[in-house]
Amino acid sequence: MQRAEKVLVGGVNSPVRAFASVGGQPLFISHASGPFIYDVDGNEYIDLVLSYGPMILGHGYPQVRKAVAAAVELGFSYGATAEKEIYLAELITGAFPTIDKIRFVNSGTEAVLSAIRLARAYTGRDKIIKFSGCYHGHMDALLVAAGSGLATLSLPASKGVPQAAVGNTLVAEYNNIDTVAELFSQHDDIAAVILEPVAGNMGVVVPTAEFLQGLAALAADHGALIIVDEVMTGFRAKFGGTQDLVGIKADITCLGKVIGGGFPVGAYGARAEIMDMVAPLGEVYQAGTLSGNPVAMAAGLATLTELQKQNPYQQFTGRTTSLAETMKAAADEAGIPVTVNAFGSMINPFFTAGEVTDFKSAQASDTRLFGKFFWQMIKNGVFLPPSQFESWFLSTALLEVEFERLEKIVYQSIINLKK
Repeated sequence: MQRAEKVLVGGVNSPVRAFASVGGQPLFISHASGPFIYDVDGNEYIDLVLSYGPMILGHGYPQVRKAVAAAVELGFSYGATAEKEIYLAELITGAFPTIDKIRFVNSGTEAVLSAIRLARAYTGRDKIIKFSGCYHGHMDALLVAAGSGLATLSLPASKGVPQAAVGNTLVAEYNNIDTVAELFSQHDDIAAVILEPVAGNMGVVVPTAEFLQGLAALAADHGALIIVDEVMTGFRAKFGGTQDLVGIKADITCLGKVIGGGFPVGAYGARAEIMDMVAPLGEVYQAGTLSGNPVAMAAGLATLTELQKQNPYQQFTGRTTSLAETMKAAADEAGIPVTVNAFGSMINPFFTAGEVTDFKSAQASDTRLFGKFFWQMIKNGVFLPPSQFESWFLSTALLEVEFERLEKIVYQSIINLKK
């Protein structure tokens, strides 16, 4: 850590890795395999971070590794279109009824900023509505009330973001349709509303049907687009989009994480009339040297092909349901207030007695108690995201014997909090 702090900002390349909200020394990882991750001291952990979502098949999945090795043999990057870009695009558009065409980029942040530019061009308007606690990458315009990373560090926004950059960003409350309606009543130049179909950066927060129905109606009435950020949720609850399960229809969809199989990939897609505004067909400019990188495309294609074959989503739901019951039972025995939210393969506990339906209720959690819980889990061999406000993730690599062990560790770790 001392060496890292001399050459890396805070010793890390992403703030949450510094363990600021849980204290103690951050882990340094040497390698990972299947459902496990290993630190440089040789400790083995069941991995519920999974690189914050992408490793849905676990680490080093054989078919993905084989596909990547084959791609590397053919070259690292071409700066020209290759076949696997087409194959992966066909697989994704086939899984999303709202997507006719797609453009690959290199990160979720890049996908979101491109989607917003496209929405503004399509509508001829400037303003965007986002929701408090939803994180859509570190672009200036959306780095307000942005959830996990900023909440972890107790920062309301980021320095270096000029007021002009967020002047067209309006903030509403997740699961509160009245706050959205008020913004539409005050502004007639709203281009789009952007949301996570299930929030994962204030912890897992599921939208109500009434909220989503009201949102769709307001957007339609006012001629605004709906951008659904599925960077985290895409292919995590079904083969395709979580938007299909919760009942929101995207005009533009943003993707990342799982579609790259562990490599840096993002994408945005929509129906043809919207996407055809992007260069070279239209006047919305967006480009990238490594977009559609052949190695990343091979990893994503192998990952999605295997996911489609395995169809693990019923098992994921069963396991997160079981984990939630285990945590609640332990909390009841320990006399500790816990609310557990889950959706598909995403889950996390909030150390609070009330329901968690938005960022405000998430922030009522006892983050000090979460820190104690985090280190109990680390001590017993489970690697969690080091923040109360981050989702945990399950992978298909977690076999039954390991899942049973995980449940026992979770139970005992909560029980130990009463000591």
